[in-house]
Amino acid sequence: MYLVLGIFLIFFGLVMVFFPEFVYELQESFRSDAIGTPSKWFIITTRFSGAIFVLAGLAGLITTFIE
Repeated sequence: MYLVLGIFLIFFGLVMVFFPEFVYELQESFRSDAIGTPSKWFIITTRFSGAIFVLAGLAGLITTFIE
C-alpha cells in the first residue's frame, strides 16, 4: 500500500516541482475561462510543496522496504 502511495506522491511532487504552471492551469481552469500567469509566490510555494510531496513519497517507499 505504501509503495503505490509513495510512487503517486513522488510523481505528483515532481510535476509540481518541474511544471508549476501546469498546476496553476489546472487550478484556474475550475475558476474561470481566462487563465493568466502564475505569480512568483505561487511558483515558489508550489515547488516547495512538490519537494515535500517527493520527500513524503520517498519515506513511503523506504517504509515499504524496511517492513
